[in-house]
Amino acid sequence: MNWYDKLNQYFPIEEMKSKEHIELLLKDKGEIYHKDEGKYHVLMYVELDDFIFIDYLFVSKNARGKGIGHELLEKLKSKGKTIILEVEPVDYEDTDTEKRQRFYKREGFKHAAAIGYRRKSLATGKVNEMEILYWSPSKESEESIYENMKKTYNEIHTYKDVELYGEKYQSASEVLTIKDAVKDSSHIAD
Repeated sequence: MNWYDKLNQYFPIEEMKSKEHIELLLKDKGEIYHKDEGKYHVLMYVELDDFIFIDYLFVSKNARGKGIGHELLEKLKSKGKTIILEVEPVDYEDTDTEKRQRFYKREGFKHAAAIGYRRKSLATGKVNEMEILYWSPSKESEESIYENMKKTYNEIHTYKDVELYGEKYQSASEVLTIKDAVKDSSHIAD
């Protein structure tokens, strides 16, 4: 099974980019968009100067619990940059959502509680809500996480959307929100 089929089998359709989208990112934005693939894993991530965004992290069911996910995250953490990712909220009818949240919590990721993420899927028309998690070697503000998520959304998620999907994704300001109290308090230190 190729890397895309592994991702496509594991992630809900609302979260998946098309194979053409990912291949274009690897080709056109290869300096920042990366694929780390092994027998039991696929990791797709964006690395910019000041942060890393994990687009997809898949570990085969047969290999879970063997430390592969931990090793992949440790490799990214060793770069000394904040790591951001999107994860589904816990759905008690889908035990995988709870396991994923527990895994990231064990790995030291925090929930960016002030940031909201709601995007309409071009594939299904369904509104998909995600939670933003982050790990930081320093005390990263949620305002900074929010700005980095907007940058990722604009550069990666919506890259050539009309060309690839026949329509435009919502703007970053429609999809991503941040509670005003967080924005206001971040300016006090300025």
